[in-house]
Amino acid sequence: MKSTVEHLSPTRVRINVEVPFDELKPDFDRAYKTIAQQVNIPGFRKGKVPARILEARIGRAPVLDEVVNNAIPAKYQEAVVTSEDVTPIGRPDIEVTEIADGERLTFTAEVDVRPEITLPELDGLAVEVDETEVTEDEVTEQLDQLRARFGTLAGVERPAQKGDYVQIDLSAAVDGEPVEEATTTGFSYEVGQGGLIDGIDEALEGMSADEEKTFTSKLVAGEHADSDAEITVKVTTVKERHLPDADDEFAQLASEFDTLDELTENLRERLGRSKRMEQAAQARDRLLDALVEGAEVPLPESVVAAEIETRTHDAVHAFDHDEDKFAEFLSTQDKTREQFDTETREEAEKAVRYRLVLDTLADREEISVGDQELTERIVYQAQQYGMAPEQFVQQIQQAGQLGVIYQDVRRSKALITAVRAATVTLPGGEPVDLSDLLGSDDDETTVEEVPADADEAATGDEAADTAADTADAKA
Repeated sequence: MKSTVEHLSPTRVRINVEVPFDELKPDFDRAYKTIAQQVNIPGFRKGKVPARILEARIGRAPVLDEVVNNAIPAKYQEAVVTSEDVTPIGRPDIEVTEIADGERLTFTAEVDVRPEITLPELDGLAVEVDETEVTEDEVTEQLDQLRARFGTLAGVERPAQKGDYVQIDLSAAVDGEPVEEATTTGFSYEVGQGGLIDGIDEALEGMSADEEKTFTSKLVAGEHADSDAEITVKVTTVKERHLPDADDEFAQLASEFDTLDELTENLRERLGRSKRMEQAAQARDRLLDALVEGAEVPLPESVVAAEIETRTHDAVHAFDHDEDKFAEFLSTQDKTREQFDTETREEAEKAVRYRLVLDTLADREEISVGDQELTERIVYQAQQYGMAPEQFVQQIQQAGQLGVIYQDVRRSKALITAVRAATVTLPGGEPVDLSDLLGSDDDETTVEEVPADADEAATGDEAADTAADTADAKA
């Protein structure tokens, strides 16, 4: 077999392949067996028809079609493997250019490839992270949150104020007509919590039990979304929360510690650890940005398009793929579909750019992934999606996404390697040692030590999403 590569752009190639018919003999043998199982010819058992009889009855064309359809995928892969500078990252567009029976089969395959990317040296990179000092106010806030978990509610005969819990009846009317879906009774609400209806907190403060008030606000969902409505709220009860005293008795009730000082010190240590984890994540994210900014990264359009399709699918999937419901949701976010599409493309390009950089880095640093690391990531993602690891593995194997999980781990390791090698400092220039969080260069069990970025642009979660979608469909 002969193959040549034409570089159409930094991200796309055309592979020209010529296969002598001599190399297709195993494919012809398989084709004859397959076709022989599908036809009935008098005098011969099914599957036992000689090749010459088959061709005499059905012609040569069906045989050639079967051979070509089966041979091309394998020959394409062979051509990719022998082309050292080609790493496909998309599906090929294949065109058969010649079938010279008895002589050769020729075809072309156009495919997006990973571009060549020159990355800066890791030891020359420097990023700045925030301080991790824990303030007394933060410790007090944590303690108060813990006290709130053991708090009690008691009714009061006074007007409601911020932090009180009220039981309310709500109703709404648009142009004098009641809106049924905006009506509820006996609803418990914390004054000042927000997120219910614009203006509700201002209306509730100062109201006492059995008082009623009407105010105007926009509805955010339903048939009357974005319409001005007359909202009527009636308070039936007002309760205040009583917190237990912060003392040794509370420490024994709420924790394994005997004294309040011990509990407070533990909260301080936990906050410090949390801030250190945030600091490590900050170093990782800023270093990734520095790597991308220091490199020219051409984007394969088909890969970006696939990423856009996936993100759009995920967004609409939450609304059962009902475009009208999705459009209604966007309107509540003061966003048009055009704005959503623009933002989705920007996010997709960012995700693809990050993955290309990390793949290049992983190759340069010769990053490998052990079985234990792969297992840990699978268990971790299964937990994130509320699935048993065995079920999760089955789903991703059926979807052919196990390789995506592998790449996910490899990129994470590459990024952690970069953080270890770079210079990380505080705003004043003091070096930051993150080795206790990142592990050593030989450590193979630290992939999940650093929390993932919120949008997971660096690693993606295509396999996990595929598994979850498959599980949803079966449910």
